This record gives sequence, C-alpha cells and structure tokens, in this order.
Amino acid sequence: MIARETREAPTVPVWDLFVRLFHWTLVGLVTGALVTGFLLPATWIDIHVLLGLTMAALVIGRIIWGVFGPRHARFRDFIRPPGEVLAHLRELLRGTAPAHYGHNPLGGMMILALILALLALAVTGLVTWGGEFKTGPLAILSYATGVASRNLHRLIAWALLGLVALHVLGVVLESLRTRENLARAMVTGVKRHRADLPPPPPEAVRATPRNRIMAGATAAIVFGALAGWALVSLTKPIPGAPVAAAAFPDDYATECGDCHKAYNPTILPAASWQQLMASLDNHFGEDATLDEETTRSITDWLTAHAAESADTKPAHLFRKVDPRNPIAASATPAWKEIHKRVASEIFERAPIYTRSNCFACHQDAADGWYYPGRIEIPDAPPKTPQPTGGNG
Repeated sequence: MIARETREAPTVPVWDLFVRLFHWTLVGLVTGALVTGFLLPATWIDIHVLLGLTMAALVIGRIIWGVFGPRHARFRDFIRPPGEVLAHLRELLRGTAPAHYGHNPLGGMMILALILALLALAVTGLVTWGGEFKTGPLAILSYATGVASRNLHRLIAWALLGLVALHVLGVVLESLRTRENLARAMVTGVKRHRADLPPPPPEAVRATPRNRIMAGATAAIVFGALAGWALVSLTKPIPGAPVAAAAFPDDYATECGDCHKAYNPTILPAASWQQLMASLDNHFGEDATLDEETTRSITDWLTAHAAESADTKPAHLFRKVDPRNPIAASATPAWKEIHKRVASEIFERAPIYTRSNCFACHQDAADGWYYPGRIEIPDAPPKTPQPTGGNG
C-alpha cells in the first residue's frame, strides 16, 4: 500500500508571544472582574480590585509594547485614520475587503476602544475604591466623588460588555470571511500564508534588541513612578475618617463597655445620640442611668464624633434613621437594605445572637470603617451531642 502524501498549508508568523499572552490573560482578568463585580457579594471587593489593578498593569504594558514592539503589535500598524476605517467598512459591505495578516482597520478601532474602556474602568475603579471605601492611594477623595465614580464605573462596565460582544462577533465573521481561525491564530501566533498578500517581514513578530530595551526601560519608569505615587499617597491622613476605637474616652469605653462593646459614634447622627443619652433610664428596656457629669461628657463626645463628622460610606448611610426608632442603627433603612439577604436565623445563632452585634461579623466595626472586605460571618458552633437514654 502506498501512503498518501500530506502537505500542511504554509504559515507565516504574525503575533509575538507578548501579544498572545496579553490577549488571553486579559480575557481571564476581565472575566474574573466582571464576575466579582456583577455576580458575587461585596465581600469579594479585594479580589475584584486585585483583578482590576492587574488588568490595568497589563494594559499599560500593552500600550508600551504598542510603541516599541514588533510590527503587528504596534498601534501604527492597525490604528488607521477614520477615512480608511470607513473605506474598509464599505468594502466589507460590498464583499471586496482584502484580508490582513494583522488587525484590519475596523478591528484596530475595536482594539483601541477596548483599551480605552479598560483604562477608564481602572481609573474609575480606583477613584471609587478611594472615595467610597476610603481605601488605596486615592482615599483622600470625598465620598461624593467615590459615589459618582462608582456610577460611571458601572456604566463603563456595561459598555465593555457590549464591546466584548461586538469583538467576538467580529472575530467570528472575519474568520468565516477569510477562512482563517483568528482565535487559534492568537494562540499559535501564526496565520495561513495567503497568495494575495506578501509575507510579513521578520520584524513583524520580533522586536529589535534596542526596542526591547526601550520597552523594558519605559515600563520600569512608568511602573516605578506609579508605585512611588501610591506609596506616598498611602502615607497621607484620610480626611473625614471616623474616630478610632483607641481614641475613645475612658468614660464612654468603660460605661458602655460594661454591658456591650462600645460602638463607633459614626453609626448614628448627633440627634439620635442626644436622644439615646437623654433616655438612659429606659435604654432598650434597661435602666442605664449615669451621673449628670458623665452623661453630659459622653453626650458631648458622641455628638462631636457622630455620623455627620465622618465622610465614610457607613456614616453617610446611617445619617438617615427610622423616625419610629431613631436610636437603633439596625433600624435604619440603609442597614435593612444592606442586610436583607442575611437570613434571620444567622443573627440569632451563636456567637452573633442579635442584629445589633456588628462586631461579630465586621472585623473593623469598632473603628467605624465597615469595609466589605473585612466582613466574615462566623460559623455556627458545632452542636453538642445529646445523651441517649438506655435500658440499664
């Protein structure tokens, strides 16, 4: 039997290793960020931020590589003037558009749109993290700035989803049109040789040694500057921070701490604290009366450090109380909205026991931060086996 001779179609190198690693790593990071941002609870915020920061670093690296990388990685190879993009679109509609080894003009515009959207997401995410949650290098920003940035962040995230859908659709249609599996080409780095196109030169997939050095030096400068800025920013005091538990006066920490842990005063507005301290003879069903001087001292301190004194998210949310029960933080509309998905039996079990025990789940409750990343609902203690009766 004579074996049939097979000959593989000739291929040409197109995508360098960095471009391919960037593409598929970015797919994973964006997917993870979208899942942690849209589908998972707020306790995943630190993972979401880590994914976002890694994504931003990767995009910055791609921008640098778009200047110093090989031919098909460079922006000047695929970002074309609007006239050329429109001309390519007209050719696509007429069925006369030529194939490209690299990105075609329309695909180049999509890559640019994706990069800009990802950068906008990173910036608005960092602003939100700083302003709304008082965390990270932009913790000096106001809560109002953080909230505005969060709304913009969500809008850009939805826009990114639309761009991703269009990108995938474009890859599928272009693969069918050119009979080239573009997704596979982004894995292997090669495309089928086309008789109607001259083969790419060596610099299409290999940056020169000089350019590689320039890219590395630029990356070192950019990331070094960003790291330095972040480190300096993290040392700055946070405006509008709640009073720390370590700064609680002795009379408040002692008198209130005798029955329960001393709450951070930012969980209620000043008027609620004044009403609470004026009704200590009926303090949630108990007589907690103090002498006049101690009562006045604690009242003045609570009023001075109440929710109006802080610029944190909890302080803003808990300023609006329930008129029927203005002295209970767990009765505020914000508290109920935040905890509506927590089953009632969780609040009743050990070691929580009550809805007012913020300290059981919020590791930073005493300091008034209530950061989502520091929420940990304790497991229920194991049940003690009950003795069984015998016949003896």
